[in-house]
Amino acid sequence: QVQLVESGGGLVQSGGSLRLSCAASGSIASINVMGWYRQAPGKQRELVARISSDSTTYYADSVKGRFTISRDNAKTTVYLQMNRLKSEDTAVYYCKLLNGFREYWGQGTQVTVSS
Repeated sequence: QVQLVESGGGLVQSGGSLRLSCAASGSIASINVMGWYRQAPGKQRELVARISSDSTTYYADSVKGRFTISRDNAKTTVYLQMNRLKSEDTAVYYCKLLNGFREYWGQGTQVTVSS
């Protein structure tokens, strides 16, 4: 069974930084994609960034130049470095793993940016 454990959320002032982590355990395929999504109150869940096992990355336009996604050498932990945070970045952030043909989600971590 695959499990994802997220950490690193919290309260930060506008312009500040936070780093989210997501550790995957279990049977992880060598070819996979890990990503971060977020969901603000009253809004749909949206893709923030993702990284493939070959290190190809994708960013939503709203976070380009401010957020950086990376993963460790074992490719089981993904990080999201969030800089120059804005109030509109406030949301619950979820980690997702596409493992072969199955997808797994973390429990979510709250990020609140105060203006």
